[in-house]
Amino acid sequence: MSEPSPITSYRSLTAEGAGLYTELRSRFISRAVPVETVEEAMAVIEEERAKYHDARHCCWAYVVGIREREERCSDDGEPSSTAGKPILGRIHALGLTGVVVTVTRYFGGKLLGTSGLIVAYRTAAELALADAPHKETILTTQLALRFPYDKINPVMMLLRDYEVETIDSTSDLEGYIWQVAVEDARLPLFLEAAKLHYYLRIDQEAE
Repeated sequence: MSEPSPITSYRSLTAEGAGLYTELRSRFISRAVPVETVEEAMAVIEEERAKYHDARHCCWAYVVGIREREERCSDDGEPSSTAGKPILGRIHALGLTGVVVTVTRYFGGKLLGTSGLIVAYRTAAELALADAPHKETILTTQLALRFPYDKINPVMMLLRDYEVETIDSTSDLEGYIWQVAVEDARLPLFLEAAKLHYYLRIDQEAE
């Protein structure tokens, strides 16, 4: 079994989104909120429960973390896997992290059945996520490059070839010390190419 590909970028929300879906007089009120921690996600869920305290169900799902992710979902009394998993599925489909989605249901008096509930919760989540603006963040690793003064030209060519961003530049008696940021997607190839420059010392910076 092959190892999963490393995460080199991620998608997240930049603001909240909301949605409303109605089926057989049942109302599904959805909200998508950017969060950074499990605690923040649970606070949003409790806020929705308090706001719609007279609703029958408040179902939800969240995904948090960047390189290592944590996720959870809840049917909140609906039949198993008819609410939380469809909500979580929409988060996964968009490749999002750092988000919690809640869907609060006001029962309309008619049963929707298993398939109807899945469609309703999935659609409500989709509406809230579509209403929220998204962004993609490219993950980078910071490195410190140390090299002699007379090697600046080949180092600059190396950085240009791998589209490396220079963050800071200092020097000492031995040469230059540059802080750079390398996109994680290019990092393995960059490090391999850098090995060819025997004079180039590379230290990984703490993030």
